[in-house]
Amino acid sequence: MIGKLKGTIEEIGEDYALVDVHGVCYVAYCSARTLSKLGSAGEACILFIETYVREDQIRLFGFTTVLEREWFNLLQTVQGIGAKVALALLSTLTPAELANAIALQDRSAVSRAPGVGPKVAMRIVTELKNKAPAFAGEAINIGLKQELGEGVASAPVADAVSALTNLGYSRDQAANAVAAAMKSAGDGADSAKLIRLGLKELSR
Repeated sequence: MIGKLKGTIEEIGEDYALVDVHGVCYVAYCSARTLSKLGSAGEACILFIETYVREDQIRLFGFTTVLEREWFNLLQTVQGIGAKVALALLSTLTPAELANAIALQDRSAVSRAPGVGPKVAMRIVTELKNKAPAFAGEAINIGLKQELGEGVASAPVADAVSALTNLGYSRDQAANAVAAAMKSAGDGADSAKLIRLGLKELSR
């Protein structure tokens, strides 16, 4: 079983990278995001590999981080999601953005990926909300986002997020700002204070 490739890029295709490891070239299928980070032919590269063995073929899927590989496998636990759609999702959204979308139950963000319709997006945010890795970037409160997504956040928090969203910020940006505001405002802050501090965060 191949878990990692360390070699030189021989060729970058539309959906794959050909990696030369001591004279042996491996074809690794990758997301568009991964391919964009690899560089060009002749450059050194490292890919974390997920190996699929079938009766008629062996296929390698390559990722620049272990976390991306974990998401690739996690996405495929959802009914209707195969390797192709999982790569499309990882081409469209970073692992952090996927975690945010699932926490916020944001089906529209997930359905931006090619091949992901409303029904599949619904299954992804529903089935993975308790399984998604607890990673969404720095200074982001996943617990708060899950409360917002499930409609159980406190009234001041929900009102502050709604107000910032009405000002043109995305729901994710608004939730991040309010989460940061809560850290400085403390418990019991009203919506007006959270909005004011949230706007301060967004202006940085």
